[in-house]
Amino acid sequence: MKRELLKVYAITDRTCMGQDFEKKIEQALQGGVTCLQLREKNMPEEQLIKEAVRIKAICRKYGVPLILNDNCHAALKAGADGVHVGQSDMPVSEIRRLAGAHFLIGATTKTVQQAKQAQAEGADYLGVGAVFPSPTKTDALRITPELLREICHSVTIPAVAIGGIAAENMMTLQDSGIAGVAVVSAVFGAEDVRAAAAQLCRKREEML
Repeated sequence: MKRELLKVYAITDRTCMGQDFEKKIEQALQGGVTCLQLREKNMPEEQLIKEAVRIKAICRKYGVPLILNDNCHAALKAGADGVHVGQSDMPVSEIRRLAGAHFLIGATTKTVQQAKQAQAEGADYLGVGAVFPSPTKTDALRITPELLREICHSVTIPAVAIGGIAAENMMTLQDSGIAGVAVVSAVFGAEDVRAAAAQLCRKREEML
């Protein structure tokens, strides 16, 4: 996974996106989002595959990879670029065996041990957090800035920080070693999605 593709990694959430779901995704991409994760926790697989195919077509217009949350089989059937899994989902090693070398795999990690294991099993990038209180995952365990740095420097694959990140607090992550930031409401909860994405992209460039 190229580090530059993880600069601003947007994750969909219907609870804050409301109407015009696909329109808001395109607006985020127009604003400069570099990677998109489609997260649909409760959608039947066949419906998810059809939706992923539509979203993939939008992503292709902007040269942005499409990652599906959790469901490796749906991602493969839809022709998505990859999947992102948590600690309780299908193991990275099993996904790699099924999907082959060119399929992107992201893994959520909260410890150095988990990060090293994910890399050893074939993960392409890590999602690390929550680094701030998150409005979309109120029960998410927080990690310290020190642990974030330790995780990022314990592996050679890139990592994105996640959890409550917004344009106002991004700069506090500047020296952590992250490749980028993963956001939900900071983009899709904004009144102007395109402008919010563009602001995050500008902030990310300031961190480099």
